[in-house]
Amino acid sequence: MNSLPQSLLALSARLLESDEREAVLGDLAEVGHGAWRSAGEVLGLVMRRQVLLWTGWRPWLAALGVALPGTLLLMGASLSISCTYERLTRGQMFGACAPTGHEGPLLLACHIALLLIWAWTSGFVVGAVSRATLWVSVAVCLSPCLYCLSKFHESSVSAACLYLFLPPAILGARQGLRMIRIRPGVALAVAGLATALMVCAWGNGALFSLNWALIFPAWFIALLAWSPANGERA
Repeated sequence: MNSLPQSLLALSARLLESDEREAVLGDLAEVGHGAWRSAGEVLGLVMRRQVLLWTGWRPWLAALGVALPGTLLLMGASLSISCTYERLTRGQMFGACAPTGHEGPLLLACHIALLLIWAWTSGFVVGAVSRATLWVSVAVCLSPCLYCLSKFHESSVSAACLYLFLPPAILGARQGLRMIRIRPGVALAVAGLATALMVCAWGNGALFSLNWALIFPAWFIALLAWSPANGERA
């Protein structure tokens, strides 16, 4: 009879940090509350903390400033790269993607490099800026992914081409969560390289205006790396 409330209490406690979990469970055990009430109090504590987190700017930046618009733009870039590759290697034409500028192997390589940088820096910012609300950013990212998958009808390429950005984005998010230190010189070089590649693509008529928003995470990381609070990263 007590298996369900005990399981709920254990699951609720896993939402807390490991060092805090033992203290909270110990306090509840001393008070002598039942498993149902203890689980409710733990869930209430977690919910109150989540609400407090959203009074700051970090969760909003991670979820709505980077994850949502970044996912939409990166899916478009992934599809464009896939279609460009098929046009260059097999001569296929697509209704989903019009040719982008003066297409060629060098411009395709430029786009691939940009996709890797855009995706990694976006993931890093989401993971580093708001670690405690990462689950919201993930949900915000998955929503357009699933929607676009349901609306994808291009038979010449696989629907998987929409998600070329996911591996570098996931890698960036993991490194952001682990607070991997990035040297200021490296961060500045990555942001500068991304900007130069975007200028090159723009000059060749192969960059949409909205894609310029994807440069924000790279320069945000560079700003963080050079800030006084991160002086140890030098």
